[in-house]
Amino acid sequence: MIKLFLSYTLLLGLAIYFLKDMTNMPDLNNPWIKSSAYLILIFSLFVIVRYFLLLLFSMLNLRKNLKNNYENFDEDKAPFISILVPCFNEEKTIKNSIKSLIEQNYPRFEVIVIDDGSSDNTYLIAKSMEFNDGNKRLRVLTKKNAGKALALNYGISKAKGDYFLVVDADSKISKDSLKLMIRYFEKDEKLAAVAGSVYVTNSENLWTNLQALEYVQGLNLVRNGQAYFKLVNIVPGPIGLFKKDAVIKTGLYTTDTFAEDCDLTLSLIAKGYKIEYEIDAVSYTEAPESIVDLIKQRYRWTRGILQAILKHKVRLFDFSEPTIAFVMWYMVFESILWPIVSIFANFFIIFVAFSVDQTKMLIYWWIIFTILDISASIYCLSVTKENMKLLLYSLYYRLIFVNITNIAKVLSSFEEVFGIEMNWGKIERKGKI
Repeated sequence: MIKLFLSYTLLLGLAIYFLKDMTNMPDLNNPWIKSSAYLILIFSLFVIVRYFLLLLFSMLNLRKNLKNNYENFDEDKAPFISILVPCFNEEKTIKNSIKSLIEQNYPRFEVIVIDDGSSDNTYLIAKSMEFNDGNKRLRVLTKKNAGKALALNYGISKAKGDYFLVVDADSKISKDSLKLMIRYFEKDEKLAAVAGSVYVTNSENLWTNLQALEYVQGLNLVRNGQAYFKLVNIVPGPIGLFKKDAVIKTGLYTTDTFAEDCDLTLSLIAKGYKIEYEIDAVSYTEAPESIVDLIKQRYRWTRGILQAILKHKVRLFDFSEPTIAFVMWYMVFESILWPIVSIFANFFIIFVAFSVDQTKMLIYWWIIFTILDISASIYCLSVTKENMKLLLYSLYYRLIFVNITNIAKVLSSFEEVFGIEMNWGKIERKGKI
């Protein structure tokens, strides 16, 4: 771990070297160009520092959790857990998803499938798998279509456990997930939820491999770093374990955003609850295989997060509660400011490179962020033991993937601000979990 940290620090130092060299470019006479250049340089330095701090806290969190194993797990004291699976038209994936749940290496639990008025065979497939052997059982419920949030609330009302795991119907989870996640609740009464890891299961083409790299980086660097402070800002839909009492006190899931998972997480943090992250509790999910579906997904995610931020906007300036204020400003930076500045910086540096003959600046800009992506990928792939072939995609991860998703984020933010209507945008699954 120390060697990995030193290697990562060396790479970040190299990025700073290139950034410093960019400041030595010949003076630019135009004051607008000069001020924009300095803004971009400050922004770049801020991003480099962010990467370093996330790495540091991620490593500290991993070290903290090394002793938090489940080898001495007492099955007699294991609390009963309800697993909630909301679904709508998931006939291609629901069977494999349910199989992964009933094979959990945990003594007492129930799986509750909530069919949200599917028009395909989702309900019939799930219903045919119902069973009850005392300690483990599968129940299948159905209701009129009203959206994921209300389907989850219906499932919570029927859940017998004091804790519930939320799993998307297009995902399957690792066998030890329940055992790994429930242990956190023994040590902290203020803990409301534990987020799990999400991996892409259909890494078959350019777009799914780039998403696989994004998931590994985003979860195991960002969320692992956040977890050091027990402030994970989004418990992902594919896998998250919640304390039922805390969720009920917070007001359950709401229907006024496209990101009910983000909204609930922010509500829990605002109530003073803590959110953890378990790196080895894994949900394998099917990522969009085409650029159209990818953009459609990111539009919904960004609008949902922006809706959640606007819903809780009063917390941005409530510094009497610094925890939730910090989390909110972090999300504003990640979801709104970063994409805008990044797009502006790309166009600006291309303009400078060709208008005043400073192509060196363009090359350095690409090198800096490619170094960051490679270093983050090396760390995350080493920690997760994911396929190292994904490291190759970090060479053009930012050039292609990040720019496309940033444009989608900015456009979707624009549409949200101006109230342009958008539906849920469900993506058709191929059934590859």
